[in-house]
Amino acid sequence: MIVDERIVTFINSLDTKNSELLEKIESEARAADVPIIRREMQSFLKVLLMLKKPVQILEVGTAVGFSALLMSENVPEGCRITTIENYEKRIPVARENFRRAEKENQITLLEGDAAEVLKTLDGPYDFIFMDAAKGQYIHYLPDVLRLLPPGGCLVSDNVMQDGDVIESRFAVERRNRTIHARMREYLYELKHKDNLVTSIIPLGDGVAVSIKQERI
Repeated sequence: MIVDERIVTFINSLDTKNSELLEKIESEARAADVPIIRREMQSFLKVLLMLKKPVQILEVGTAVGFSALLMSENVPEGCRITTIENYEKRIPVARENFRRAEKENQITLLEGDAAEVLKTLDGPYDFIFMDAAKGQYIHYLPDVLRLLPPGGCLVSDNVMQDGDVIESRFAVERRNRTIHARMREYLYELKHKDNLVTSIIPLGDGVAVSIKQERI
């Protein structure tokens, strides 16, 4: 928890519910210990989508399809969503959830390692949601930026690693040090690339919002 728990509880207490199906999918995911985006992140994502009004969305990390469905309910008619997932046990669950929501024609699920799948895509995607293995974000970035047009928005979730990212590498458990180093490198890249304007926000487990501009 990187934000005072009482503040998060208060903010979430003001929130309104999602659609009945999304509420059910969220409950099922939590019961199965499947990580999905936090309530405060859900609201933030809705606002970004309503501001951006994307036509093509790319999501890296489908899980059980919750965030893809959340996005599908908050975009203009005709918006297409492409989502990538590598975990075999979650793929059929996501496909079933898309069927339950009658969104199979709007949401395309691509199976496989995102590092390989991204190389096969042409884009452009005017909104990209990064919510996969945190240690891989830095490896996905070159292709993600290739697929993002000027004016496009990249949203990277869970960039604070429950606060570990601000710690010295020696204060982080040895098994987490590679992820720690890669996430710090990723955040540095987002803030220092000439063609990106990035804000890192202490919301949920940390979110980075980047807008691509023409290279100076």
